[in-house]
Amino acid sequence: MPLVVVGISVLILLFLMTRLRMNGFAALLLVAVGVALVQGIPAATIPDVLSEGIGGQIGDTMLTIGLGAMVGRVMGDSGAAQRIANRLLDAFGPRWVQVAMVVTSMLIGVTMFYEVAFIIIVPIAFTLVRVTGAKLLWVGLPMSIALSTMHSFLPPHPGPTAVAATFHASVGHTLFYGLFIAVPAGALIALAWPRLPFVKAMNPSIPKGLVSDREFTDEEMPGMGWSLLVALFPVVLIAGAAVIDMVTSGESPFLHAVAFIGSAPIALMLTLLLAIWAFGPRIGRSLTEVSASCASAAQAMAMILLVIGAGGAFKNVLVEGGISDYIKDVTDSWAISPLILAWLIAVILRVALGSATVAVVTASGVVLPLLAGSGIHPEIMVLAVSCGSIAFSHVNDPGFWLFKEYFNLSVIDAIKVRTTYTTVLAVLGLGGVLAMEWALDFLSL
Repeated sequence: MPLVVVGISVLILLFLMTRLRMNGFAALLLVAVGVALVQGIPAATIPDVLSEGIGGQIGDTMLTIGLGAMVGRVMGDSGAAQRIANRLLDAFGPRWVQVAMVVTSMLIGVTMFYEVAFIIIVPIAFTLVRVTGAKLLWVGLPMSIALSTMHSFLPPHPGPTAVAATFHASVGHTLFYGLFIAVPAGALIALAWPRLPFVKAMNPSIPKGLVSDREFTDEEMPGMGWSLLVALFPVVLIAGAAVIDMVTSGESPFLHAVAFIGSAPIALMLTLLLAIWAFGPRIGRSLTEVSASCASAAQAMAMILLVIGAGGAFKNVLVEGGISDYIKDVTDSWAISPLILAWLIAVILRVALGSATVAVVTASGVVLPLLAGSGIHPEIMVLAVSCGSIAFSHVNDPGFWLFKEYFNLSVIDAIKVRTTYTTVLAVLGLGGVLAMEWALDFLSL
């Protein structure tokens, strides 16, 4: 059974990394090769499958994560991140720092991909940890949970948007209904999870090289205006492009330019150029100093990117092995509520394939025949599939490794924290979807 292969491969990976202390990059590649052989992928093509998986994953994330890390380090070394952190503390107070992170993350995460928003906000979270003396997970976990919820539940993120197109659902209505589910569910888990005993028992430190250890005086820090401008610049570019894409159709040079500037790598590259000038020559710092900040960030990101790439290889081996076809064949005969079935198929595909986007796109094709004649609002079906796609984030999910490395956790601890919170979010999301469908039927909308 393909799902048994997935389960055994995960256990072997955990053994290699926790018992034998094998490097994550090497362990993932070794397990990926073993899974490929077991699934019957021809040995001669396995290197190509691995390279394709690594290339696809690194191609999607390297520019985003690398440029974002450089922006964050430049902001940290100039005092801009501390300026924003201090202002958040002034506005919310140390007692409500988690609420500050949830509000900030949800506002930014509505339109920005998880990885992009994570890279932009995490330097501020690190600075808040240093300034307040709070534990890393106490401040950082609410941020990650809020971003995970926005990314998986709502358009214009890739997965929900693709499913909406498949189901011919209104993106606007899907977003509107989804906010009523995502905001309370995400906020509840974001504030509750850091308080759980097993999470409070963990005390990881901030990874070296990703944030400045220096404590700035008020006179040394750049102004709040410039600090916010650089922090929000990619948000405005990416969100603006997403909104324009949603409300316009057709093609024109202007729309092509907007799409170009609003793509995550270009938006972050422009932000990095702005940060280099705003926190370099503009305030009397040499380009050599700013370049050193960028180099430090790049060095710190090297192993993180390698591990994420190896996770992509593992995922691609599972995809090439035909596990999605197997799941489709198994679930075709299940006679349960279409909403629950759609959610469950997305959950199974998420566990098997790792990528939330791949899971929802694949699941949408499987459940599309269920929508016709069911009487279910297509927007609610979109949300059912999207909610299922966040469940059980584990070692075949590149986002799992980003979370693990940035929060300096062991594989076991990352599973305890991220795998559990994503699963509970998926269950709460399903409850919200069922309640929303009942409410719409009751109100005859």
